[in-house]
Amino acid sequence: MSIILSDFLVRKPEGYYCRYGDFFIDAGSPVAHNVVSHAHGDHASSGHDYVYCTNGTALFMSYRYRQNRKDSYQVKLFNGTFKIGPVEITFLPAGHILGSAQILMEYKGVRYLYTGDYKLQPDETCEPIELQQADVLITESTFANPEIIHPDPIAEIKKLEGHASNILLGTYVLGKAQRVTDLINRYCPERRVLVHSGILPYHRLYDEHGLKKMSYEPYNRREMKQGEQNKVYLVPPMTFNSYFRATKVLRAFASGWKRLQAQNDIELYISDHVDWNDILHYIKLVAPREVWTLHGDGTILKSYFGEQLTVRDVHSA
Repeated sequence: MSIILSDFLVRKPEGYYCRYGDFFIDAGSPVAHNVVSHAHGDHASSGHDYVYCTNGTALFMSYRYRQNRKDSYQVKLFNGTFKIGPVEITFLPAGHILGSAQILMEYKGVRYLYTGDYKLQPDETCEPIELQQADVLITESTFANPEIIHPDPIAEIKKLEGHASNILLGTYVLGKAQRVTDLINRYCPERRVLVHSGILPYHRLYDEHGLKKMSYEPYNRREMKQGEQNKVYLVPPMTFNSYFRATKVLRAFASGWKRLQAQNDIELYISDHVDWNDILHYIKLVAPREVWTLHGDGTILKSYFGEQLTVRDVHSA
């Protein structure tokens, strides 16, 4: 059996570093070679010499980081293998947002699977997650707590029905906003979706390059104030927070975090991350020899498995 290298991926100030291939994953500051799992700002950044990513991630990064050189993007297809140094890399859909990828790395007979952010719940606006077994599962642990179990997103979105009022709905601009729009279109068809200017460009990129078209309109103040009270106005988090005195609307925020539901009129637990049960299920499917955690707290997960399975945080360099 091939030996797992405990320092195959380590945490450095710039990001997660693989010295065996001399590249970073999801670096937060400029590096020479950066492999990017997806386009959210806590994983994607600007200023790198070379960015290895999927087409969807390159589209969103190109829009957000317009100062980046176009030739810095090394766009790779899902399930196509490429090399950085001696390390073989394959992108697998992560099911998080459009273009999001798990990063499978193979070196000296050992397979290391970095999930990035991922979800198992169905989402028609992005590529569904794909599974491959690996020796080491490097998993996000955002919600690695048995007290956090995400409810059915269809039941959650249907909470927007039956209210004789417009709704101000806070949502992250990339991925979550498009998923929420699609859910409203399908399960609350009497609701009109109005979209804030900060979200609109991402909706249009999804429409042009994504898996399906959405039904929505740019925000119009007159429309919001007049006519039937059947509108859902999607706004970014900062805008949502600045509208804390908004009247004649119901407030909701789409998130898996309980703290973001406080003082809202409608609780809307819709998350694009795995919950406790999902993580346990995914570990079973991947069948790793070790689990390494990042982007959260893996303490409870380590305690849960005890001596049955090695669970630890990614080491610092």
